[in-house]
Amino acid sequence: MGEGRVGAHSPCEGEELVEGEVGARQCAGSMNDLSRASRPVLDRSDLLLLGGSAVAIVLAGIATFAGAPSVLTFVLAAVAVALLAALVGRSVEQLGDRFGAGATGVLQSALGNLPELFIGFFALRAGLVAVVSAAIIGSILSNALLVLGLAFVVGGLRHGEQRFDASRARWLAALMILMVAAMVLPGIAASVHAPAAGHERELSVIVAVVLLTVFALSLPASLARSEGTEGMPTEAPRWPLWLAVSVLAASSVAAAFVSDWFVQALTPAMNALGISQAFAGLVVVAIAGNAIENVVGIQLAARNQADYALSVIVNSPLQIALVLAPVLVLIGGLAGGAVFTLVFSPMLMASVALTMVAVTFIIFDGRSTWLEGVALIALYVVIASTFWWG
Repeated sequence: MGEGRVGAHSPCEGEELVEGEVGARQCAGSMNDLSRASRPVLDRSDLLLLGGSAVAIVLAGIATFAGAPSVLTFVLAAVAVALLAALVGRSVEQLGDRFGAGATGVLQSALGNLPELFIGFFALRAGLVAVVSAAIIGSILSNALLVLGLAFVVGGLRHGEQRFDASRARWLAALMILMVAAMVLPGIAASVHAPAAGHERELSVIVAVVLLTVFALSLPASLARSEGTEGMPTEAPRWPLWLAVSVLAASSVAAAFVSDWFVQALTPAMNALGISQAFAGLVVVAIAGNAIENVVGIQLAARNQADYALSVIVNSPLQIALVLAPVLVLIGGLAGGAVFTLVFSPMLMASVALTMVAVTFIIFDGRSTWLEGVALIALYVVIASTFWWG
């Protein structure tokens, strides 16, 4: 009697369920769907990021076209660039999570540096080659020294000595050294007056193609990467596909416009503040392009997820060496812009070399302390100070 059931029937209940692995997958999928349905599409951080980006874009646009003081315009544009960089990263994560952690990494590598790419393109159009060169090296330094140092300090003070996979850390450090070495070789050839010194453009193009080829060859491994990600914090995508694509497209277009305003205000702001092109690129432009995204690595270290924090932070310099710098070499000269080569000043090359040595020694043993983080931050401050005057 009373065989009928009132209410919704759970796909994981009852005696007539499909048994075995297929049934388990159906049950897990149904539970994931229920979990996803119970969460809001846009959480509080999404709304703050979207709203903050919109407000920052409007304020930067008003300041640009109303002829506001150059420093104010520059600051507003820098804030808008930082928020848009974070928004691009958020939409890429929501898009990539549908296809797995590997796809997220690939999309992040390909699209995560869009705001920095736009800034570099418009800066080359304005003839600010020194700013672009310093910004590329500065992005590597800020991640490898400042952000990694802050992660070690925060994680060390909260959890004491932190441990991470030493073999993976050594692999990341070795790959970073090899890629950065390839990137600065044209500059070394020019500095020592090697026969290749008269062919800087051709050598830079060859290096750019090689680095992009390495990136392309790494895609299958990245897409297939599943081992080692089990302990990483992941969540099912909250955004519908159309929303993730729309936000990515809109934020990318907005980043192009804001990057142009940022570069327009850059030279007047540098003159007003009395800072050199080298310092502006090394510190200001480099940090503005990925400031908010770098917070993620520090937050992971604070949660004692040292392996994932190290991977996220070190992956950014790899993206710059494998994707951003080569693309700027290949598109340099377009739309009347200056030609960009991988010929960096001796001081920039020395700075990045010292950084690679310091980072390798610190992460080589698979352990980190807050004092090591302080040492990394101190080295960043010293390097940045040497470029204050040019």
